[in-house]
Amino acid sequence: MQARRSSAPLSEDLNLACGRLDALLAQEHDADTGARLAVLAVTLQLLAGLGLDDETLAAAILYELDRAAGDARAEPARGGETRAEPPARGTEAAPRSDYGAGLRLLIDGQIAAEKVWELYAARDARTRPEGLRRLLLAVVRDLRVVFILLARQLARLRTADALEETQRQALAQMTADIHAPLANRLGIWQLKWELEDLAFRLSQPDTYKRIARLLDERRVDRERYIAGAVAQLRTALAEAGIAADIAGRPKHIYSIWKKMQRKDGDFGALYDIRAVRLLVKDLPACYAALGVVHSLWPYIPGEFDDYIARPKGNHYQSLHTAVAGPEGKTLEVQIRTHDMHAHAELGVAAHWRYKEGGSNDESFERKVAWMRQLLEAKDDSDDDAALLAGLRTDLHEDRVYLLTPRGEIMDLPRGATVLDFAYHVHTDVGHRCRGAKVNGRIVPLAFQPSSGDRIEILTAKEKAPRRDWLSAQHGFLTTHRALEKVRTWFKRVDLAANLSAGRAILDKELKRLALSNVELDSLPPRFNQKNLEEFLVALALGEISAAQVARALHEMTAPPKPAPAPALRPPKAGTKDALTIDGVGNLLTQLARCCQPLPGDPVLGFITRGRGVSVHRADCASLARLRTRDPSRVIEVEWGSRREQAYEVDVLVKGYDRKWLHKDITNVIASANAHLLAVNTRVDSVSGLATMNFALRVTDYGQLSSLLGKLAAVPNVIEARRLA
Repeated sequence: MQARRSSAPLSEDLNLACGRLDALLAQEHDADTGARLAVLAVTLQLLAGLGLDDETLAAAILYELDRAAGDARAEPARGGETRAEPPARGTEAAPRSDYGAGLRLLIDGQIAAEKVWELYAARDARTRPEGLRRLLLAVVRDLRVVFILLARQLARLRTADALEETQRQALAQMTADIHAPLANRLGIWQLKWELEDLAFRLSQPDTYKRIARLLDERRVDRERYIAGAVAQLRTALAEAGIAADIAGRPKHIYSIWKKMQRKDGDFGALYDIRAVRLLVKDLPACYAALGVVHSLWPYIPGEFDDYIARPKGNHYQSLHTAVAGPEGKTLEVQIRTHDMHAHAELGVAAHWRYKEGGSNDESFERKVAWMRQLLEAKDDSDDDAALLAGLRTDLHEDRVYLLTPRGEIMDLPRGATVLDFAYHVHTDVGHRCRGAKVNGRIVPLAFQPSSGDRIEILTAKEKAPRRDWLSAQHGFLTTHRALEKVRTWFKRVDLAANLSAGRAILDKELKRLALSNVELDSLPPRFNQKNLEEFLVALALGEISAAQVARALHEMTAPPKPAPAPALRPPKAGTKDALTIDGVGNLLTQLARCCQPLPGDPVLGFITRGRGVSVHRADCASLARLRTRDPSRVIEVEWGSRREQAYEVDVLVKGYDRKWLHKDITNVIASANAHLLAVNTRVDSVSGLATMNFALRVTDYGQLSSLLGKLAAVPNVIEARRLA
């Protein structure tokens, strides 16, 4: 670190890290610590070469020193026990609270990555490297951590000669599976080629040496050759009046071997060992530049591909030609516009797709593209500051990556529950699910796990889904796929059972809301159902929610003027609900007849042809089919703001008394945004039954219905209903 110190003053974080590192270096240490320090030195050199900030360098140092301190305290003793040993002076782990927030985030990211390394070490045939790569990016919240992980792995490869053969092979395989593909996807070319080459040299040393001999020249000579070719080409293009950005690089040994495998040919059949890329302003300039290249050097017959006139299936566009360049050596030249290059690097034709067979996860690809844009080379120092600010930004991932007990990785949308996970594993597992453990701890079925959690589903012998799994207000299922599987199950049940279940749900809702003399025949048309029988079946299958029924009953029964309890008092002055379409007003909208969304329901819009925007419930099955067919026409929709409505209502809650029962109930009321006006509680000392009367202010029957459902789910509560 001496050179680093002499060039610029150290930040507080890096000064702290260097102080601890110097203290350790001043002490005697064993061979393992020496090897770790050698890796750390190379890691810091690589990070400094990439232009990472002091905070990143400090995090790399402190993480290694904290690990060294932990290893010293847990040194194995005789008999397999672990004895406490004082760490070497200078290796004591500093309290994490002493670190700044950014430094803690970087160290936490490296610790989180340890889970991925453990999973990789314990993997079996079912654990795909792609899933581990995704999990790594999901648990790392700061992109700078990825730079540390890649630099550290490259440092280990550079110092791998001292390792045993089995360790070298394991290191090479891990690099090929995890680190090199990540460097490729993120466009960190400075690390990518060396990660691949060194891993290839460790895993297949004989093949590596054979290709190196075939190249018949050192890498530096190849780089010098390309620099000369670029200079000649730049002069020729300038004379022709063609403006172009020219870049060239020799292919590294691993890339040459991969191409030989892909083309099933020998070394002599490869014409792109040396390659040059031209970026021009427009399409005519592409063909004009091609003419300059062919006039400068003779082209090799059969090695010209026009992917502009005939794009590849992934819409990749470019001109490829091979020529006999300076000294008669083969040289590949690629010519494309800047837009074509941006598409090739960041769009569906991204380089890593055809090299790695990337999947079609659009959200993951957007995240990778964002990272790639952050890593584009910058010339301005202000841009460097902006780059570091971007790297510090928390990575957003709209999917979670979860583990089965065997270490398989499965990804679901963020917010998915453990019951969604059970149905994702297999339909039968979901149907037989009776509980779940997350990281060994039993959790409710509505629990939402985080990336990296290991989930074990507890199953029964018989398949027995529950109808309340279909209720949105209970939150058991959030994914459309799982909901459809449960609905399909109940559709197979006979009609009489569905009618009975629907009637029971409706009667329960009427009783809970203390409503009577309701004209039920007027309910089906409000939900696009032909008759009451169809309505009851849809209610039983969860296609219509209890909260929607409650809101419809509210519209049907709301009194025209204030009335004494048990009727709800009319709302205060307010405005009719409006819809805001993706932040733009005054657009033609219509409520979809398939799902009949009501104010308060989560909704999305679908742009129709000639009929404006059709508004659907977010979980509508018809919308899911439309989104699959044409996702670009689905837009964000939200209910417009309206003045606060105030309906006062009395609610009865009964339950067996326990500690904190009253507190739990009032917390549920507060979280539901209902206002508590008054409360009266009585406890029977003989039976232990607690009776609580609450005076509440709610916005409508929908909010009241949802609140009553949540109150009924509180442990020890046996009844929650509106007082008649």
